[in-house]
Amino acid sequence: MDFWLIASIVLAVLSALLLVLWLRALRVAVNQSTAEQLRIDLELSLAEQQGRLGIIRELQDVAVLAVSRLVTGAEAARYAAERDLSSAVRAATALAEDGRGALADMRRVLTIVREGESIATAQPGLQSATDLFRVMRDAGLVVGFTESGLRFPLKPGAELAIFRILQSSLANSLKHGGSGTEVKIAFTWTQDGLKLQVEDDGIRAAARRSSADAGEFAARTSYTIDDDLKALSESISGAGITQMRERAELFGGVFNAGTVPGVGFSVSAIFPSLRFHNGVHGVNLGR
Repeated sequence: MDFWLIASIVLAVLSALLLVLWLRALRVAVNQSTAEQLRIDLELSLAEQQGRLGIIRELQDVAVLAVSRLVTGAEAARYAAERDLSSAVRAATALAEDGRGALADMRRVLTIVREGESIATAQPGLQSATDLFRVMRDAGLVVGFTESGLRFPLKPGAELAIFRILQSSLANSLKHGGSGTEVKIAFTWTQDGLKLQVEDDGIRAAARRSSADAGEFAARTSYTIDDDLKALSESISGAGITQMRERAELFGGVFNAGTVPGVGFSVSAIFPSLRFHNGVHGVNLGR
């Protein structure tokens, strides 16, 4: 009797310990995913702001030259006024024109600065995809992108969801496939929907890096029918996968992720009625 009591207590303690360890591992995984997403966001924001700083510098140089011309023209007008009033009037007219030009240049600088301030606090969307691809290429991925169909405007929430799915997919490709992994991204637009497909060759990339010859590479990338069946039936889990699935489902999407034996990993999100979806329903209220 005492034995079973002790055994029950030990099992309860072990179960509690395993639960604590599992929760801790889950927290670490979520924190890593959040940190990676934050890093990419910061790099994208930095790239956008650097571009704006370049434009600001160019416009600032133009404005400085315009102000210099104003000073020179004002001095010329002062000397002309002492000798010929009509020349002074013409010089003053030219000064007014140059002043308007300089004012316009400075207003353009202020406009770009304000745009930069507002965009720095805005959420990324599909317009940020090009910068995302550049950041991931710099990190070591070989990114290819194709788009077919006619793109249509999306609600800001839908754009953000698609961008986050794309961002998480690329981050996973880099994390699991490593440098040199080839990633193919495809946007397929239909009349009312969108299909996002992200496929990488992470398994082959890892084999390329670690194989000494073609024979070893072939052995590392070989697979069987059982591997295919397992890939078709397995349920991929993890904090990043769960977040991508939830983002897709929020806008009526169907999310799939799985291993491609001997090749890498594939992610797809299909949104049948994205044109009209606002995160609550996908009905065309205009009909």
